[in-house]
Amino acid sequence: MKRTFLLLALAVQMTIAHCQLVNKAVEIWPKDIPGGGERAEHVWNNRPGDMTINRVSSPTLEAFLPEASKSNGKAVIVCPGGAYAFLAYEKEGQEVALWLSNQGYNAYVLAYRVPNNRQGALQDIQRAIRVVRSKGATQVGVIGFSAGASLSCRACTRWSEPAYEANPKDKADTLSCRPDFGILIYPAYLDEGPDRTLTPELTVTKDTPPMFVFGTEDDVNYGGPSTPLIMQAMQKAGAPIEVHYLTKGGHGYGMRRGAGLIWPPLAEQWLKTLE
Repeated sequence: MKRTFLLLALAVQMTIAHCQLVNKAVEIWPKDIPGGGERAEHVWNNRPGDMTINRVSSPTLEAFLPEASKSNGKAVIVCPGGAYAFLAYEKEGQEVALWLSNQGYNAYVLAYRVPNNRQGALQDIQRAIRVVRSKGATQVGVIGFSAGASLSCRACTRWSEPAYEANPKDKADTLSCRPDFGILIYPAYLDEGPDRTLTPELTVTKDTPPMFVFGTEDDVNYGGPSTPLIMQAMQKAGAPIEVHYLTKGGHGYGMRRGAGLIWPPLAEQWLKTLE
């Protein structure tokens, strides 16, 4: 079993390396970036098997597209985690996008602004949803991990509050930034209210998009408290949600180990219910 998993992981890494050669990440802001700042190349930490981005000034989308004959016409934006300080771009970005594209989704990895720019990150995901929607996807969802799950949840609950002034002459900016669904994996920072209650900025209503949430109780600093809080808020509002809350699993596993092997088939089945 272990040998099989290692071979599978190696195949994934080889495929990702190939995708990097053929996929070019494109900037999402055509002109000025909200909040100012100079455009610059991403600052990478190219550790083998664990590539991260330590600084993003010019947010980008990297596309992982299925063969045209296998495409289902839907799109998913992938938001890597990293405590809003960096992006776990390979483990929680490219590997996830590859998994989604193999299911027929047009997958896009979002390199949102880091470090320490939550408002900029919200602007980036709202813009990214509009950009992807402008490409003709029938649905546009979001999936995030840890801080990326926080960002995805913010996109799902704050879509009616523009995070930046839209350009009416820009085709993408005329479109909705409401995700059609959200997938939150070991979400963080959903418990920043008084006494670790739901983060006040997360406004959950009956119009909040459907969510799939996966967390574990022993993830005490992040997903442990966050997962039941968003579940309770969604249930109270009458918004659709599916939650898987394991006793053990920890944090930061991506799709590589332990609980990281459990959530993908569950999420895959849930996605089929949205068809």
